[in-house]
Amino acid sequence: MKSLAFQPIAQSRYNNLLFAAFCSLVLAVPSMAQTKWPAITQTNKPWTRWWWLGSEVNNKDLTTVMQDYQKAGLGGLEITPIYGVTGNDAKWIPFLSKQWMGVFDHTLSEAKRLDLGIDLANATGWPFGGPWVGEDDASKNMQFTRYQVKAGEQLKEKVVLQQEPLVRTENYKPRDISEIKQPLTANTNMQALSLDQVRFKIWLPLQRLMAYADGGGSLDLTSKVDKEGNLDWVAPAGNWTLIGLFMGQHGKQVERAAPGGEGNVIDHFSKTALDHYLSKFDQAFKGHDLSYLRGFFNDSYEVDDARGQSNYTPNLLDEFKRRRGYDLAQELIALTKKEKTDRDLRVLCDYRMTIDELILEQFTGEWKTWAASKKKIVRNQSHGSPANTLDLYGVVDIPEIEGTELLRIKFASSTSHVMGKKLTSAESATWLNEHFVSTLSDVKKALDTYFIGGVNHIVYHGTSYSPPADTWPGYLFYAAVEFTQANPFWQQFPALNHYVARTQSLLQDSKPDNDILLYFPIYDKYQIAGRDFLWHFDGMKPEFNGTPFEIAATTMHENGYSFDYISDRQIAQLKAGGKEILSAGATYQTIVLPAANFIQIESLKKIWALAENGATILAFQNLPKDIPGLGGYAANKALYDQMISKLHFEATSNPAVKKAVLGKGVFYLSDKLVSMLELAAIRKESMVKSGLEFIRSKRGSGQLYFIANRTGKALEGWFPVNSSLQNSLCFNPMNDVIGKPLSLIHI
Repeated sequence: MKSLAFQPIAQSRYNNLLFAAFCSLVLAVPSMAQTKWPAITQTNKPWTRWWWLGSEVNNKDLTTVMQDYQKAGLGGLEITPIYGVTGNDAKWIPFLSKQWMGVFDHTLSEAKRLDLGIDLANATGWPFGGPWVGEDDASKNMQFTRYQVKAGEQLKEKVVLQQEPLVRTENYKPRDISEIKQPLTANTNMQALSLDQVRFKIWLPLQRLMAYADGGGSLDLTSKVDKEGNLDWVAPAGNWTLIGLFMGQHGKQVERAAPGGEGNVIDHFSKTALDHYLSKFDQAFKGHDLSYLRGFFNDSYEVDDARGQSNYTPNLLDEFKRRRGYDLAQELIALTKKEKTDRDLRVLCDYRMTIDELILEQFTGEWKTWAASKKKIVRNQSHGSPANTLDLYGVVDIPEIEGTELLRIKFASSTSHVMGKKLTSAESATWLNEHFVSTLSDVKKALDTYFIGGVNHIVYHGTSYSPPADTWPGYLFYAAVEFTQANPFWQQFPALNHYVARTQSLLQDSKPDNDILLYFPIYDKYQIAGRDFLWHFDGMKPEFNGTPFEIAATTMHENGYSFDYISDRQIAQLKAGGKEILSAGATYQTIVLPAANFIQIESLKKIWALAENGATILAFQNLPKDIPGLGGYAANKALYDQMISKLHFEATSNPAVKKAVLGKGVFYLSDKLVSMLELAAIRKESMVKSGLEFIRSKRGSGQLYFIANRTGKALEGWFPVNSSLQNSLCFNPMNDVIGKPLSLIHI
């Protein structure tokens, strides 16, 4: 199976290329000087997640297998220790122990000799956690009690709450809480227990007791509750609802933890918890040369793939008041109502916004700062978290995605494009099929999807370290294609790696060339009730199924328009360039607002300023309707109304589209997105109507296209490329051939 890279160089509006596409190809449009393949670097090559089962490694065998990896064409390894092989307990090496650091030192030394990059997961398995994470630093949740008291009455019940015991295991074997010692560090068989979630039967600490009058008003009764839970208070006139907020232990455990890494998952909303967690690494790293380590890795959030949510942190109420300007304790009843008013939903939105900011600033940003202090980068999977994933990707060095849906993949690459990050990585080829069943053709198909989605740094999932002397099939990980020496495709594996390296050598040596910024309307989710307190954002589906946001993205993709998502925080860094919109990493032609119900006032102000300076803004279905949250709402809404009143829409040459002039720029409004894009003269690639998909970028003074045929059918014919350049070159990354695509080319 072959793939091609085309490089045109031009003078006509459309460059027509004749080829037969049976799989995928890369089409490029550079200057005449760019007629050679870039030299292959370590980063151009694909990397792989390197599972250390039980960290059962030794220096001699490490050298042997690393030489195999290097010969196969891998560029780097991400070390992630996980559970050990049953029966091999004596060979396990506890994570971050003196012995573990010894084999890690050897790994770094050999990697340098072999020119293999090394990243290290900042945990065993996932998420961050371990035996050194005590209850104070572990993930927390909110638990509530509710009481009714009438005028003149005193609460007879004690204001206490005992946590219900819970044990969940990774292998679904039933366990009774009596089998688990408290604290968890007292258990000496954590690998055998294989715990996923543990809650002990304990009395939970009261955070607040609030009384709410039926006629309005609230009282903080927390100080009137004694240590036994007795409330010293007689209700004044009226009927009162009392809400008790208690801090519970969420109980999430590190999944697939390696020996020495089992234990509580950290509180992701607390800098204190993160600092205590990372201090273990600081201590272990003392006296060791980490100069060759590229960086650290964080797997997807996955705290809440358990019973209940981690939705609280000890200083939440203080942080909320500081950030939102009012006291959440006074509004606890709003959080606990089943049927919520508009005001209640605004309180809920503010709560979610606060959690969003805490995980961004107290965890992701602080982790990045810690790594930078060691002169290391961080690679982060942001999906699954209860925060804006675009913003979480925005503060790290390499955004990483996983999955197979193109619109999901674009969440990571969009941030790289908008924020000017060179690399977007992907946990690649996860769960394609059972062990040794997936073919290299299956893998390549998956990789081409990532390339189309903007990924340019492939990280296979994955490669299990296996002692060379072990009998076939060696050590394996349960969720992987198994890019190991035991796989029958290993002898042909270098050919795939060469294809990836050649393709990525071009993709990494180019800059984004998308035209459209599609607003990510996260506040439309923050301000609607859900089954739980928090939403978790994993991509386009299922969170945004059927929404105007998904419809807009799908419509643009299917019609050949190139776009990136953008968040409110990222809108803040945009600059006016006349008709162009300038970001930290790219230049865009328009912003699409996909019928958002809510948008931050600062974002609206920035968009208005861009339009006044000449930008074109497209409102799909309707303009944003309101401002989210309760804090500062009155002033923000007044400013919103004032800004909206400046827009006076009139008819255009297309009866489906209305137009409003604002300064030097213009707003279009329509239910027909394509009609607006055509009026705005936004480029599109007609090849998509034939079933081809593409990603376009800038390379030097030319352009680069990666094109894939994912239809499963052979395509043959003339396919126009929307480029003003003329001379095209075809780069074939499978055989390194460079030629002009002026005749029929079989792929």
